[in-house]
Amino acid sequence: MTLPIDPAQIDPNEIGTEQTTLEMDHDEAIEHVREAFTDAGFGIPVEFSPSEMLNEKVDADRDPYYVLGACNPSVADRALDATDKRMGGLFPCNVVVWEENPGTQRVYHVSIMRIARLVGMAPNNDEMGDIIAETGELVDEAFENLYR
Repeated sequence: MTLPIDPAQIDPNEIGTEQTTLEMDHDEAIEHVREAFTDAGFGIPVEFSPSEMLNEKVDADRDPYYVLGACNPSVADRALDATDKRMGGLFPCNVVVWEENPGTQRVYHVSIMRIARLVGMAPNNDEMGDIIAETGELVDEAFENLYR
């Protein structure tokens, strides 16, 4: 399979990568991230711990790793319309929290809206541009909330 883009050539800003570290324990970081994203206008309809599942099912011995599926309903609704419903294949917008070291947690997010446009799932038009801009502002606010 030939990829339509060269992943090595992608600037992290093109895919909306945001990340930071928090100096707190893992469970506290999860709660803090949940609150920061909720305060920015996201709901968290899905949460799960891949590390717990993998440690249990395949004895993976993974450090704590948690996924919060964040969603802003009005933006999600517009994105479904703008992409002829294909965007749902990438829902929700995941925010990941993993333990780098005890007491240090990495918070990571990548824009599914930007990725969808890069791979052709979403149109490269003004409507999608507005959706991407709005989600970017919401994520920026959420990351700012992490420092409060």
